Amino acid sequence: METLANLMVGFGVAMQPFSLLMMTLGLLLGLAVGVLPGLGGTAGVALLLPLTVLVPKEIAIIFLAAIYWGALYGGVITSILFAIPGEPWSVALIFDGYPLAKKGKAGLALSTAFLASFMGILVAAVFFVAFAMPLALFALRFGPPEMFAIMLLAFSTFVGLGTGGAMKTLASTSFGLILTMAGLDIVTGQPRLTFGTFAFLSGFHFVPVTIGLFGIGEIMIDGEERFSTIIKEVIPAKVGMQDIWDGMREIKKHFGLTFFSSILGFFVGILPGTGATPASFLGYGIAKQYSKEPEKYGKGAIEGILAPQAAANSAGTGALLPMITLGIPGSPTAAVLLSGLYMWGLWPGPRLFVEEPVFVWGLIASLFLAGFVCLLICLFGTPLLASIMRVPWGLLTPIIVIACFIGAYVMRNLMFDVWTTLIFGIIGYVMKKCKYPLAPLAVALVLGAMTERFLRQSLIIGDGSFSIFFNRPLSAVFMVIAILLFALPAIKLIKDKMKSRGDEAAA
Repeated sequence: METLANLMVGFGVAMQPFSLLMMTLGLLLGLAVGVLPGLGGTAGVALLLPLTVLVPKEIAIIFLAAIYWGALYGGVITSILFAIPGEPWSVALIFDGYPLAKKGKAGLALSTAFLASFMGILVAAVFFVAFAMPLALFALRFGPPEMFAIMLLAFSTFVGLGTGGAMKTLASTSFGLILTMAGLDIVTGQPRLTFGTFAFLSGFHFVPVTIGLFGIGEIMIDGEERFSTIIKEVIPAKVGMQDIWDGMREIKKHFGLTFFSSILGFFVGILPGTGATPASFLGYGIAKQYSKEPEKYGKGAIEGILAPQAAANSAGTGALLPMITLGIPGSPTAAVLLSGLYMWGLWPGPRLFVEEPVFVWGLIASLFLAGFVCLLICLFGTPLLASIMRVPWGLLTPIIVIACFIGAYVMRNLMFDVWTTLIFGIIGYVMKKCKYPLAPLAVALVLGAMTERFLRQSLIIGDGSFSIFFNRPLSAVFMVIAILLFALPAIKLIKDKMKSRGDEAAA
């Protein structure tokens, strides 16, 4: 009853006219930065954080969090319509969202993604309210061995993503991991894989590489197809209430998968240093791994949209839990929000619930309101968003290319990132022509640095022995599951060979 009373206090704060106005403004800004390649929730929150000193802290946190929610939704748009990830966590949407849009079902893809986003936020908000303190204490048990085991589990599920076979998937993953090693060693601080080049010291940022692989590379593939066919009809993107109803039916049909992905995303999100990106990939990987029809993934499967988007939005919400209760940010955006707490003179932790209940519960209540308001904005704005597909390809392509290069540059203001985008656009084109999957490369690029850090911390704790991953119960469970998933392609290959030999013997 005390929790319910506190939540009502929070709704009283979040539903004030000024709070609703700032929330709506934050959602619109978040949608804008989520759509633009390279500009995401983290950049948007960081840029507007200094302005929050002009408003009460209860309103400020709602405004900044709304930018975060808007960016979670906004990343859907370019991923589905143009195969360009506006956000790192929206990469997984490309795998099935873009093929579905190319089939003339962009409206259905967008509507379904928005509805899955809302369900993910709603489920995570309920968990946030009910289990804030217990889950925070549970997450505190996760040390480097457990975190590395989770990263390995994520990679093991991604082995099944590639359509080019397990070996090509592993090769793509290895390439991504090598890229993350360029720069300064995380322990010794010594340069590695820089080849004496100063530009390599800063390493390869995820955004320019991904924009090149999935943006420039896809444009080159699309351009080749249009040139070879001379004339190609523009993809129709008619959206109406029927698309929304169809999206609702898909949510109902796959309610179990969406609900499970939301729960999975929340638990991944509360783990420090993870956030929405690994949750979206993990949600997609598990959905495909246990699908009765895994062959339809990558060709426009609606489940390939529901699972990663529900998991990503749920994880984005869950990432705020350790920030509020423990002072440990669960994502880069949560880290920026944490700096805002310090700027406003607040210290996160269990005492924050007692000393600043209006602030904490106002934020929690805004989770429900912001998710609902953003859903309405996106659904009613879907026809306008989908109408972008009707713009002539010759006019739209230069705009997208320029936006890609601008998005790559503004991240760090380095021309190196612009060249990186161009080079990886060519690499992405070649990989697609050779049927090497791009998804594992992107996954490895996102998770590689975290995986290495957790691995080296674990080995330091365990005096260099890998047994530390199996001596601790939680990490042992994750490790065993990961090893089994890695072995599945080999097991399947052996079973197929045994079956073929049996058939030959019977014949």
